[in-house]
Amino acid sequence: MNTIEDVESALAGQDYICDRPLATVLFLALRLGRPLFLEGEAGTGKTEIAKAMAAALGRRLIRLQCYEGLDASSAVYEWNFAAQMIAIRTAEAAGGTDRAGLQSELFGEDFLIERPLLEAMRPQPGGPPVLLIDELDRTDEPFEAFLLEALSDFQVTIPELGTIKAPEPPIVILTSNRTREVHDALKRRCLYHWVDYPSAEREIEILRARVPEAADALSRNIVAFVQRLRTEDLFKKPGVAETIDWAKCLLALDVIDLSPEVISDTLGAILKYQDDIQRIETSVTKQLLEEARTAAAV
Repeated sequence: MNTIEDVESALAGQDYICDRPLATVLFLALRLGRPLFLEGEAGTGKTEIAKAMAAALGRRLIRLQCYEGLDASSAVYEWNFAAQMIAIRTAEAAGGTDRAGLQSELFGEDFLIERPLLEAMRPQPGGPPVLLIDELDRTDEPFEAFLLEALSDFQVTIPELGTIKAPEPPIVILTSNRTREVHDALKRRCLYHWVDYPSAEREIEILRARVPEAADALSRNIVAFVQRLRTEDLFKKPGVAETIDWAKCLLALDVIDLSPEVISDTLGAILKYQDDIQRIETSVTKQLLEEARTAAAV
C-alpha cells in the first residue's frame, strides 16, 4: 500500500468504510513499522480494523484476547504437560536412564504450545502477521510492562529455549475500550487513534456495505434512530456492531418501515442493559422515531 488512498480502497474492499484520519494513521503504522493503538467505545469497529487489514494484506491474523489476570506465560507459551508425562512414563517403561537427554527432549519444540505473542514472532507464509492485542485495558500494569519490552525488541524469552526474535516484526494493533487508562510508556511506543462513533453519512455507508439487502429508506431510518438514541443518557450506547445486528434482525422479521411497536420488540438487538431498555419507553420511542425520520428526510 503506497498511498493513503490505497489503504482506504483496500479496507473498502473488505467492506470496512474508514475515514481519512484512520486511513492515514494505518498507512503510517505500515510505513514506519510502528504499533497502532486504537482507543474508543466498545462497538465502534476497532477489532474489525485489524481483521480488515489482515484480509486486505493477505496476512494471517493472530489475536490475543486480553482479560483480567493475563500474564506473560499465558500470552507467550506453555508446556504440554500431558504429553510430557506420557513421554516420561514411556521412557520409564523402556528402562531409559539418560535423564539429561530426556529433560532436554521434554523441554524442546515438540512439547511447546505457542500462544499468540510467540506465534507472531515466528515466520509466517505471506509475510509478517497482523497481531491484534484486543482490549488491553482489561489487563493489569505488570502485563503492560512486559508487553512494552516485547514490542520494543519484538522478541520473547523462554528460559528453557532462550530468546526468540522475530525475523520481521509483525503488524501490531492494540485496542482499548478505555475502562481504565493504559500507561503512557506503552502509548508512546505506538501511533494513536481515537475511534469514535461514525457520522450518520458514514454509518449509512457502513450499513450499505454490511447489509446490502436492506432498502435505502429503511437503512436511513435505522441509522437516524441509532444516532438519535446515542444522544440519550444510556449506560451503554449502541455501537456500529449493534446497528448492523439490528438491521439484520429487522430484515429477518420482514420489516420494511420502523414503528414504535417494532422498535420496542427489537430493542434487545441494540441495547444490552435492562435499565437502558426500560428508560426507552414507548412514549420516548415515538418521540425518537419522529426525530429520526425528520433527520433521515433531510
